[in-house]
Amino acid sequence: MVVDEVSGSRRKGGKGLRFALLMLMVVAGSGAAMGAPPDQPGDECLACHGDKGLTTTRAGKTVSLFVDGKKFASSVHASFGCTGCHADLAGKDLPHDTPLAKVQCGTCHDSEQQQHARSLHGKAVAHGDPLAPRCVDCHGNHDILPVKDKRSAVAPLNVPFVCGRCHSEGTPVQRNRPIPQDHILENYSESIHGEALLKKGLAVAPNCASCHTPHLILPHTDPASSIARKNIAATCTKCHSQIEIVHRKTIRGELWEKEANVLPACVDCHQPHKIRNVFYTQGMADADCMRCHSDQKLHRARDGEPLFVNTAEISHSRHIKVACSQCHSEVNASRVRPCETITQPVDCTKCHDEIGKLYATSTHGQLQSRQDPNAPTCKECHGTHGVLGKHDPQSATFATNVPSLCARCHREGQKAAVRYVGRQHEIVQNYTESIHGKGLLKSGLTVTATCTSCHTAHHVLPRTDPASSVNVNNVPATCGQCHNGIEEQFSQSIHAQRAAFPGKALPVCSDCHTAHAITRTDENAFRLDIMDRCGHCHAEIAKTYFDTYHGKVSRLGYTKTAKCYDCHGAHDVQRVTDPRSHLSRANVAATCQKCHAGATRRFAGYLTHATHHDPRKYPFLFYTFWGMTALLLGTFVVGGVHTLLWLPRAFQMRRELRLAEANGNKQGKRQDTKASGSALGEQGADA
Repeated sequence: MVVDEVSGSRRKGGKGLRFALLMLMVVAGSGAAMGAPPDQPGDECLACHGDKGLTTTRAGKTVSLFVDGKKFASSVHASFGCTGCHADLAGKDLPHDTPLAKVQCGTCHDSEQQQHARSLHGKAVAHGDPLAPRCVDCHGNHDILPVKDKRSAVAPLNVPFVCGRCHSEGTPVQRNRPIPQDHILENYSESIHGEALLKKGLAVAPNCASCHTPHLILPHTDPASSIARKNIAATCTKCHSQIEIVHRKTIRGELWEKEANVLPACVDCHQPHKIRNVFYTQGMADADCMRCHSDQKLHRARDGEPLFVNTAEISHSRHIKVACSQCHSEVNASRVRPCETITQPVDCTKCHDEIGKLYATSTHGQLQSRQDPNAPTCKECHGTHGVLGKHDPQSATFATNVPSLCARCHREGQKAAVRYVGRQHEIVQNYTESIHGKGLLKSGLTVTATCTSCHTAHHVLPRTDPASSVNVNNVPATCGQCHNGIEEQFSQSIHAQRAAFPGKALPVCSDCHTAHAITRTDENAFRLDIMDRCGHCHAEIAKTYFDTYHGKVSRLGYTKTAKCYDCHGAHDVQRVTDPRSHLSRANVAATCQKCHAGATRRFAGYLTHATHHDPRKYPFLFYTFWGMTALLLGTFVVGGVHTLLWLPRAFQMRRELRLAEANGNKQGKRQDTKASGSALGEQGADA
């Protein structure tokens, strides 16, 4: 049967249909008169529209007017009857005139109708777009079921297919309308949301309407849109309500919901329609960014700074899975130039929040907060796009590269060394020649202490600051990170008991080993120098030590004799009265036996620090020394006086002796002359 909606005439069996309709009306009237229950709503209409062959022509197309009574009876509108929606038929005789007025769903669904009118779909309808979806296209007409009914066209499991009628690849809408996203249904079906909904049947998984809303569908450039950048967080947190906790070490969630363009929106990391439970190789804005920043000639207009970004450098960096917009969070993908909205430099603390807090309180961070041009920033140490992990040998923060990195500022003559007013100088040179520097730079031992091992990487503070890792109170714990066993010994020693010596400066690691020029403890220079270091605090005791055999031999440069630490210990120094001391009664013999194999307890009773300068501790030695000294001096005095007194007599005797010798010589000469004369006389006589 065909009904012409324009003329209202009927063809092909019109008489039989008219008769059946009249009979139906009579039966219905008589039944009502007899008190019978009224017919179900729509029964009168179904007398005609229940015919599957009933059709009409609209805009040159044949359209079926068949209404399935069973489906209508189970629909949400069954109780309203036909005239509940087709209000223009109310009170009219049947068969009705044609064409009928279009059903106005907004009569009952006013808020939904208003939202639809404001949406992209509603505006397209208002413009007469033949492809624009109306209520009937999504919800159906006579077979509308509740959303909770899995047979409903708008049940969660069916929504992707309803939307896919227009938004699948190849549909007229996708081909002829400006829709920025492509392969929408395909990408959604492969996403974590799509897999949960379509493969696992989780009806609570997000579908198209969950993000775009059912009726107020707007473009992402519209501030009122549920997918606008500033609204994305609120949309996603309808399901992911605790996302701030999940991201607390990556993103400060309290900010990304409250401040626009401060942190990346969800879609910057989790691409729309293709959301996975892993990171992606690119974020949504990367391709847009690289259209300009892949040009090596690109420079910033105001200062000429190069803006070229080497993608190969990024591909090997720690940020390979980080999108441009995650760091440059002010980018706006809706602009022709997404970066034109950027007003602030990259803030690394958005992701590295805990490190950022440490840096802000450090000397470096405090300089930066004062906008000091000498303040080192994150990129000066870590780089920009080529950030590498500290375990990568190519990284500036790799252990063997750290000294060179810090030397950029702290080498003599550089900006940090120039403004430094402390007592440490030639820091870099001393470190490279130290046991730590040689182990790191010459032996390649990456576990060796570097600058950051002692000063920390991000919380660098001067030694005068109580929170500094190199503050006198914190040095043992800092060194103990590597020298754990020694730190445990030191913590139990007399030197670590600061509470027992309030206000007194007790030695720590750097006082004995220095801060940067640390040498091997088995080198002669250290063994000889350590005694002077002990003498800085124990000046009087050091004097007594150098009065002993051990001390005097050590002064001569002999290193095999006992030094302070050989007897008292190096890191576990205790009072002599402490049973743990190396010099306690129970341990002193064993201590001496380290050098003197046959040492006994009696041998160990030797007073190692005994001195004749202390009459209080060593009176016998004091008085013996001075007695012997007085005796010796007295002897020399008496002898000297005797000598002085004897000198005049000695000189007189010497003169007398010389005079006597002179007189004796004269007499001898006279006798010789006489003898010579007699001899000559005798010779003459003979002649």
